[in-house]
Amino acid sequence: MICGISGQDGAYLAAWLLEQGYQVFGTSRDATMANRRGLASLGIADRIGWVSMVPNDFRSVLQALNKSEPDEVYNLAGQTSVGLSFEQPVEAIESIATGTLNLLEALRFLGRPVRLYNAGSSECFGDTGQQSASEATPFRPRSPYAVAKVCAHNLVNNYREAYQLFACTGILFNHESPLRPERFVTQKIVQAACRIAAGSGELLSLGNTDIHRDWGWAPDYVRAMWLMLQAEQPVDYVIATGRTVSLGYFVEQAFAYFGLDSQAHVRTQAGLFRPSDVAYGAADPSLAASGLGWQASFSVDDVIKAMCQAAQQAGGTHRTATPTSS
Repeated sequence: MICGISGQDGAYLAAWLLEQGYQVFGTSRDATMANRRGLASLGIADRIGWVSMVPNDFRSVLQALNKSEPDEVYNLAGQTSVGLSFEQPVEAIESIATGTLNLLEALRFLGRPVRLYNAGSSECFGDTGQQSASEATPFRPRSPYAVAKVCAHNLVNNYREAYQLFACTGILFNHESPLRPERFVTQKIVQAACRIAAGSGELLSLGNTDIHRDWGWAPDYVRAMWLMLQAEQPVDYVIATGRTVSLGYFVEQAFAYFGLDSQAHVRTQAGLFRPSDVAYGAADPSLAASGLGWQASFSVDDVIKAMCQAAQQAGGTHRTATPTSS
């Protein structure tokens, strides 16, 4: 059962699980009105079973588990935007922390041997300076979203220790794909570059382009989620590429793909800065390599190229230059 199957990760995870021979159920607040666009784009929308579930309603969670009777549960639901969490902090806490607690408590109540994967976030680490964050790095959250993710992470650890549930958290650094909606900055950049190359004449407004992140490829990361639930013991892992670049680098490379100079088409807008942000996000994914045998197959340059190609194919833009590489 995938909670949050309508999102980027949920769609790719569903495709991967179907490939492995699973029967897959997805949850939605109203299963009859569920967003199936991502699943449809992967050609699997008609292969998913649906159950209605409201994560912050314990009875609803219990019913969904009873109906689907899963062997594995992937908790990808909840608010996904760091920026939005500053505007809707209550929603962030309720959808992420309370939703995770309800799943854990329902699994404890049912007493079945179900394995739970919980979607964590690199945002939990906050600012670590130039240090790469590992599983042993303390959490210092800097947004309501990150606070909620820290709470969910700690709840998973508590239920694992107190009730011997097979429950673990993947501490995922940024991961992107063509399925990202345009409210995410990476897709916003790619789509704007594609439109400008087609002659839109617009200017792209961005917030702080000096922030640094470790960007990976979403289909790589859902494979790591699955591997975590195939292990003998539940262990939390940092999932990342191990390479960090600035948002400015992402902008330059995306525009260069379309033969454009980003400096001529991008402006910084102070109103888009967050109240507090993580300046530098770097990861040490070595434990995932040794413990799971997992490594990222896409670099950030591969991610940018794949997203630009998808935007180009969807928009019919003619490529005029090859992408630059680091």
